Amino acid sequence: MASREEAPKVNAGSMADIAFLLLIFFLVTTTIETDAGLDRMLTRPNIDVPPPIPERNILPILINGQDELMVDKTIIDLKDLKDITISFLDNGGASNESENYCIYCQGERNAKSSDNPDKAIVSLMSNRETTYGVYIAVQNELVAAYNHLRNREAQRLYKTDFTAMEVLYANAETPKVQKDELKKKIRSIQKLYPMKLSEAERQ
Repeated sequence: MASREEAPKVNAGSMADIAFLLLIFFLVTTTIETDAGLDRMLTRPNIDVPPPIPERNILPILINGQDELMVDKTIIDLKDLKDITISFLDNGGASNESENYCIYCQGERNAKSSDNPDKAIVSLMSNRETTYGVYIAVQNELVAAYNHLRNREAQRLYKTDFTAMEVLYANAETPKVQKDELKKKIRSIQKLYPMKLSEAERQ
């Protein structure tokens, strides 16, 4: 029987080198055209500068290094802070012809105090030497002032306290349908007396 001749083998090792060299050649010699844009300087967007806040709409509170509490540069007792804050937030000093007029405010409507609860800002500044206990006590009085006014409006509108609605909403056992209704009521009260508490850097 005649022996079969083996087919000649092609050495493909050099083919990869050639293909690699050709690839490098085309990468080096080929120019890639890019679309040129317009050489123009775009105008900068208008940045709205918020108008300055009238001083009557700011309640400045300072706790100095001796843990003394000052409102409008007058030293007061901690027990008086809640009532002072309530009077400021509930003042409703804007005239009844102004768009800022507060129809639900029950304050003195002093033109020199806050126009509207939505415009009223409580500015709290403490000193580096202020003790933590006094700082927390002041924060508690401010929150109590907001809760007092929110509870009043919640009783007027929904015959329940705002704080009670918050507790019920936070309860995991409260049904979702009831939570959705509570959420709407809570937000409506928060809109009437939004907590705008600004804490400045410590001196």
